[in-house]
Amino acid sequence: MQAMQALHQEVGLIPRVADVSALKRPSRAAARGSRRTAIVRAAAPATTPKGTVMDDQVELGKTGIKVNSLAIGAWQWGDASFWGFGSYGNYGEDEIRLAYQGTIDAGLNFIDTAEVYGLGKSEKFIRDFQRETNTNVKIATKFAPLPWRFSEESPVKALKDSLQRLNQQSVELYQIHWPGFPVINSWSNDAFCRGMANCQKMGLAKAVGVSNYNEKRLRRAHGIIEIEQGVPLASDQIQFSLLYRKHEKEGLLRTAKQLGVSVIGYSPLSQGLLTGKYTSGSEKPPGPRGAIFSDDRLNQIDPLISLMRDIGSGHGKTVAQVAINWVICKGVIPIVGAKSYEQAKGAGGALGWRLSADEVTALEKIADKVPPAVGAPFENW
Repeated sequence: MQAMQALHQEVGLIPRVADVSALKRPSRAAARGSRRTAIVRAAAPATTPKGTVMDDQVELGKTGIKVNSLAIGAWQWGDASFWGFGSYGNYGEDEIRLAYQGTIDAGLNFIDTAEVYGLGKSEKFIRDFQRETNTNVKIATKFAPLPWRFSEESPVKALKDSLQRLNQQSVELYQIHWPGFPVINSWSNDAFCRGMANCQKMGLAKAVGVSNYNEKRLRRAHGIIEIEQGVPLASDQIQFSLLYRKHEKEGLLRTAKQLGVSVIGYSPLSQGLLTGKYTSGSEKPPGPRGAIFSDDRLNQIDPLISLMRDIGSGHGKTVAQVAINWVICKGVIPIVGAKSYEQAKGAGGALGWRLSADEVTALEKIADKVPPAVGAPFENW
């Protein structure tokens, strides 16, 4: 039960059983540091990319496709069970419409969503907001290997449904959201990879990737999608932040670089812990997310937040922007969730500059003293 709670809290991919059926299940027939701060500020200045936020871009793998060095995450756009959309979360369609506008105003045009986010609502909102504002964004969405999906055709059909909700002919990036469930459909993982390659060959996706794949699964997916099928494997989306560096320490980032696969990092702010907004004794977020904001946990991260605040002040940046920029400095594309105009617009402030190498090292030294965040169970499937 604890593992499944972590799965939902850290990634939000498995809706309630009754809700999952709405995704067209087919019938059977079918330390606070003045001294530390002084050391950091005496370091070499940050490397600042030339140009605007829109100029701060990276290539997705070896595809030739350029995207912002960060993406806006749309998990919150329609999700009621974890984020409280339209209920206890105190936000709704008006707020996320403004979040979309904040994305555009920040000079960002890369949005990450999924078919299970809000049971399709997230994709529909993106469709509506593009139409209302006469704008076009680069969309990354995902295929969910739900228990009744087994075949090579499953990703193709799911993407066609996503494209219908998005009212688009293709998406920039299509990803397998997580590996198949052990015992139930994990034996279909190879078929899912071949189906993803077919999506690119059919012109339904400009690039394809995976998500929540550990190093072993990443190598396997690369072997099927790229070596066997001849389609570049663009990316692997994983949890990554100053509070969750497991994949870096276990070699996944190094392997991805060797294979020419981009790494995309979700939860760069550890679901709000790294924003500096919450302190011991302060009001906590409502709903399931509030469980990670215990006073003990907030006290644990306080020295890290203090250093981030000090470093940020030297750059004219917020704690959150420092956390996001650290991810970028590690060669990872962060996905920053946003459910307000301010959050989306603020994310843009993480681009166009870089922390110095000494600042990165100082942050990691303090972060290593803090107990890490909880990872999703399927990282080990």
